Amino acid sequence: MKTEIKIPSMGESVVTVTIGSILCPGGAQVKADEEILEMETDKINQALNAPASGKLTLNVKQGDVVKIGQVVGSVDTESVGVAVEEKKEEKQQPKETKREEGVRKQPDEYLKETVKREERAVSQDGKETRKKMTKLRKIIADRLVQVKNETAMLTTFNEVDMSAVIALREKEQESFQKKYGVKLGFMSFFVKAVIGALREFPEINARIEGDEIVYHNYFDIGLAVGTDRGLMVPVIRGADQLSYAEIEKALKELAEKARNGTIAVSDLQGGTFTITNGGVYGSLLSTPILNPPQSGILGMHSIVKRPIAVGDQIALRPMMYLALSYDHRIVDGKEAISFLMHIKKSLEQCTTLS
Repeated sequence: MKTEIKIPSMGESVVTVTIGSILCPGGAQVKADEEILEMETDKINQALNAPASGKLTLNVKQGDVVKIGQVVGSVDTESVGVAVEEKKEEKQQPKETKREEGVRKQPDEYLKETVKREERAVSQDGKETRKKMTKLRKIIADRLVQVKNETAMLTTFNEVDMSAVIALREKEQESFQKKYGVKLGFMSFFVKAVIGALREFPEINARIEGDEIVYHNYFDIGLAVGTDRGLMVPVIRGADQLSYAEIEKALKELAEKARNGTIAVSDLQGGTFTITNGGVYGSLLSTPILNPPQSGILGMHSIVKRPIAVGDQIALRPMMYLALSYDHRIVDGKEAISFLMHIKKSLEQCTTLS
């Protein structure tokens, strides 16, 4: 009996996927739930598992674009007996021979071989090496160009004195960690400040759909995370209902899943506003690019001590530049500037975790 292998649903907005690495070649004996190939979308790579044990047949190759629900192969379950015999023989073979049978490599070894396969010949003078773009990187590039061409994106800047946030964070850190088992970072302060500002300026929490503006009456905040595969933006849903501790826990969990490759498509979908923190890499100032179809994105940057005027005195304070990129089709300059001022005020006057 042959069991069909179909491309599963990967979320409402995903209608096609690209076949990535083939982990088990056609003709191989596989076990139920064994990973047989990788599916690439504009957000993540996800493994496709064998639906049953038996002999594998695939009718796709790496790079093929297929639809959700499409049949890409089958598993002949009547060959499962043969598989058992082959597995017994494999146990008696040295490890090097088993690897030649198509068994999946360890992650580090597999990554090295993938990079090696993607590299092109080095030029004769040795000055250039070509490597094929990954599907994820190519889609990210296309989306960035799309944002530039299809939105009226502008950026406005301000700066915030982080003294109050730093003082409160230092005061609460020890008890916060003991009580909740997670560090109190800067991001939860910014999420809280952003939500307060979005309530005051709902256009920045909206999107354009045709000739209508769709206002979101909820606050699903995307937080940009850098990974080896590229930038990902997992979403903290209902962030306005969460405490500082719940925000920090959610961020830690999503960031870990993004970096180790276990994040789900559902974790990346939606989002009404995005926060990105280039400061963790040392960025002093940047222009963040919109995450479509959102109309706003906040850029955080490095905290640097600078002399500023405090009353009639000059004082050295920990300062951070803030950048708000926004879609001018929805948001006017006045609202964008006022939005940043609202965040600045919230952070500079922060005295309690409430």
